[in-house]
Amino acid sequence: MKTKLVIGLLLLSFTNIGSTTEYLTFFLGGQSNMDGYGYENELPDALKGEQDVMIFHGNGVFDNKSGGGLGHWSKLKPGHGAGFKVDGKTNHYSNRFGAELSFAATLSKQFPNKKIALIKYAVGGTGLHLKSGYGNWSPEFREGDGNNQYDFALNTIKNAFSTSDIDGDGEIDTLMPAGIIWMQGEADAHTSEASANAYFNNLTRLMGLLRAALRKDDIPVILGKITDSELGEDDIMPYIKRIHLAQQQFVEQDICAGYMTQSDTYPYSEKDVWHYLSEGFVRMGEDFAKVYVKLASKCN
Repeated sequence: MKTKLVIGLLLLSFTNIGSTTEYLTFFLGGQSNMDGYGYENELPDALKGEQDVMIFHGNGVFDNKSGGGLGHWSKLKPGHGAGFKVDGKTNHYSNRFGAELSFAATLSKQFPNKKIALIKYAVGGTGLHLKSGYGNWSPEFREGDGNNQYDFALNTIKNAFSTSDIDGDGEIDTLMPAGIIWMQGEADAHTSEASANAYFNNLTRLMGLLRAALRKDDIPVILGKITDSELGEDDIMPYIKRIHLAQQQFVEQDICAGYMTQSDTYPYSEKDVWHYLSEGFVRMGEDFAKVYVKLASKCN
């Protein structure tokens, strides 16, 4: 009887191992242009429906607020842009979208035999420097209760990885960290010379910490080049060239880093000098995916 029980348990164990589904998993982070300001009703038809891609979108809040990083796994569809909220159990979709839709769709075509999962955490106006923006990614932030964007990103990653069956099919899933997609820097280019001068060191440290959180030191990092609409009366990002230099330096000194520069051509509206038009967010996801594909072959 004991022998039969042991054999049965072994067969069950092997069955579970064999049925495990692996997901190439990407962390999407940054500030508002990663959050996404495209309008759902301006999406191309191919991106309007639900995709066979899973997403864990961590609830975005400013520093010292509650609920940062709460979320749950669901199928990817429009509504994960600015205004999206989640209480840990229910998604409250907005009428906006970001790069996640076209990024996932492009990768799914490129890797038709792979499953794709996204972990997203982005909050508009946030900076890497202690005194830049409406929220801080700096681990040194200690105002209020000390909870900042870095903490909430870690919460998001931890909560995402705590689920063993992300697609709800009753089988164990394995998340395989595959890339960090980062669109941020406008706040540091806007705030002060000090924040811009510190950007390279702050960026290098934060990407190292995110790689550590994903437990893969050589995971590819793709940076999106920030751009200035040059609309309006004021120079909204007087230190943007310093941020560009820091981004370039990071990519040059890191063999597993790439620079997505096609953002130079994305259109703006005079009504919103900070955020791209819907077309830009569609192109952003496609461009991030293309840079990733080129980089992944030498880093994964």
